[in-house]
Amino acid sequence: MAKMTAEQRIERTHVQLMKHKNFCLFSGLFMVGKVSVDDDLETACTNGVDVRYGRQFVDKLTDKQLAFLILHETMHKAYRHLVVWESLHKKNAQIANAACDYVINLQIQDYDPYHEVTEMPVDENGEVMGLIDEKYRGMDSAQVFKLIYEENGGGGSGGKGFDEHDWNGAKEATAEEKEKVAKEIESALRQGAILAGKMGGNVSRELQDLLTPKVDWKEALRDFVKTTTQGKDQTTWKRLHKRYIGMDIIMPSSYDEKVGSIVVGVDTSGSIGGEELAQFLGEVKSICDEVSPEKIDLLYWDTRVAGHETYLGSELANLVESTQAKGGGGTDPDCVPAYMKKEDLKPECVIMLTDGYLGSDKDKWGSVTMPVMWCIKGNSRFNADSVVGKIVHVE
Repeated sequence: MAKMTAEQRIERTHVQLMKHKNFCLFSGLFMVGKVSVDDDLETACTNGVDVRYGRQFVDKLTDKQLAFLILHETMHKAYRHLVVWESLHKKNAQIANAACDYVINLQIQDYDPYHEVTEMPVDENGEVMGLIDEKYRGMDSAQVFKLIYEENGGGGSGGKGFDEHDWNGAKEATAEEKEKVAKEIESALRQGAILAGKMGGNVSRELQDLLTPKVDWKEALRDFVKTTTQGKDQTTWKRLHKRYIGMDIIMPSSYDEKVGSIVVGVDTSGSIGGEELAQFLGEVKSICDEVSPEKIDLLYWDTRVAGHETYLGSELANLVESTQAKGGGGTDPDCVPAYMKKEDLKPECVIMLTDGYLGSDKDKWGSVTMPVMWCIKGNSRFNADSVVGKIVHVE
């Protein structure tokens, strides 16, 4: 019997995984993007959509090892790692690669703990290839990245995985292309979850989180600001109500008093990069254009308020371009209400932007009587009970 080609083995493995109660979840994802075999590629590589497998590498793998490899690449797609964690890659490419691998390798192991279908690839010496460590259990890639980064003083690599991540290829996609792929991936996972349910399979908590309906953070933030900063309705006889003049009824028109100030607190200790910060502040500025606050107090904080910038009226137009982020220490959001009290800041509302990897003492927010919204970047497991105010997750 002729030896199967790498292409044939990959196709056969896809079919076998589709029939398995735990791995049928990924059936639709196998069809998202292109799958190819590359004679010159050392192991395997994905740009988050397309997957390439090195021919010689596939030929060396057992069927179980090949199944593990295929699931590994597929889960990079499921979590959209190369788009979601672009800021981590900019900070340290090698640690970002390692962090993503640690997360999904543990999950594959959990789906098949007795190695009935999968097992991690090994090298010519029988040593396990790839990254897996129980100390990262329950964490997402940002949490793993932060631990490795801090342990190595901002350097190091975190270890070497058995595949390559084409971050540049992922970056080349347009916003429209990324959005289209995101919808394809979500649809494929939802269909897979239905199939897994019918077959009695498991869907991990992490993937269930992906399928939880998302709130548009921009819309939520806009509603929050506009609702909490509405001026007090006043009437004036100096300007008559136009609607009633034509009915020969004289009524005063209404107007809103000037909205006061807004405090925006930005965590400068986490995984919020320059691009995300610019996006967030740009959205805040556009909302302020609508509600016209008297000023914005922009507070950069870690364990203390490291920077305080004030923007008045027309100065808001240059907020994104002129701001200078400061900080970089630990993480203690409770420094914000203490600073507000010290500086006698009494805004209409408070907006906090953070990666959510923090501890907070609600009692220390007792002096904050105005509404608070927490915008959480990249931490789906953020404990909402630990803070005072509303929560919205920034995608």
